[in-house]
Amino acid sequence: MRANCIWITGASRGIGAATARLFASQGWNLALTCIHSQDKLMALKKELEDTWHITCQTFVGDMGSYEQVSQCMEDILKTFGHVDMLVNNAGISRIGLFTDLTPADWQLLLQTNLTSVFNCCHQVLPSMLREKSGRIINISSVWGCVGASCEVAYSATKGGIHALTQALAKELAPSGIAVNAIACGAIDTDMNACLSQTDKQALEEEIPAGRLGRPQEVAELIWRIGQSPAYLTGQIIRLDGGWI
Repeated sequence: MRANCIWITGASRGIGAATARLFASQGWNLALTCIHSQDKLMALKKELEDTWHITCQTFVGDMGSYEQVSQCMEDILKTFGHVDMLVNNAGISRIGLFTDLTPADWQLLLQTNLTSVFNCCHQVLPSMLREKSGRIINISSVWGCVGASCEVAYSATKGGIHALTQALAKELAPSGIAVNAIACGAIDTDMNACLSQTDKQALEEEIPAGRLGRPQEVAELIWRIGQSPAYLTGQIIRLDGGWI
């Protein structure tokens, strides 16, 4: 019986690393990517292989580049032969007035947050279609549902992920492939590390649950969605402590 394989982008820390740990603990093989943090990614690989005795492949590259994603997919197929689940987690944010947003800023967020999802889905689908099974889970944000002041580009990319998720789910449902997205609220990751203690406290007071979410909670939801019937597809599931 073959081992399951999950491909996680943006896997060197935060939600990606938490998801890798959870799936490794369940015996899944892993393909992990990041764009910069090679040392962190290699340390995670060693931890997972030593602890759970699974196979973990790493790739450092830009998931916003179709050529690099193509090379990554080629490496994954050489190692594992298939991908059962793709988690599109790579992403960045920018906070500032729309009038201060440069075309370069816009292109960077679009490439990193949205084009990367297209690239990875486009590359993984041929093998999933051959198997007539698979799961794609896109990590998004509540700002893709309602928009955020001073995060226009970020909100636009996350809204794009939601539309892509729902449209692709309809296209792939006849092939037994489920596509869903998790719209995260404020999660306690490096993306929110820029907040001062005062700002963090004010944010926590806005959230009915009274705290930021934990990366492990996102990982647990990814696991549950991944184990659900393929009939669960095209959904944008909010994980925000009742915030929005």
